[in-house]
Amino acid sequence: MDEIIDRINNLTPSSKRQWGKMEVSQMLAHCSTSLRFATGERKPTKLFLIVGKTIGAFFKSTYYNEQPFKKNRPTSKASKISDKRDFYKEKELLIKSIDQLMTEGPKNCEKYPHPFFGALTSKQWGMGVYKHLDHHLRQFNV
Repeated sequence: MDEIIDRINNLTPSSKRQWGKMEVSQMLAHCSTSLRFATGERKPTKLFLIVGKTIGAFFKSTYYNEQPFKKNRPTSKASKISDKRDFYKEKELLIKSIDQLMTEGPKNCEKYPHPFFGALTSKQWGMGVYKHLDHHLRQFNV
């Protein structure tokens, strides 16, 4: 994850998106918010888990396979950030969230279901988290 943190550190408040609607500070907040599911700080709603169990199972492997996420994928309402955010605060929070995930160990992720895909192994969580962060960093050309 050092490579991801280096890329985050290459972002600036004026970094421009290549696709999508989020500004750079919103993207940082979105990534932090999403990471909180892996650490158990955020719990998926029961409705989201039910929908995930019925539909998510068909797409589960796309979260952790070798293929990068496609541009302009829809963002769930639970992780959408639409208000203004402070770039420096959000950058610091994201790096802290990544550090927390790495410090507590990937095995802890297995205790917490993904809000859409349900139960994941630590390897699947790790690959999915990496792919999600990589997707948004590519979105801002870093």
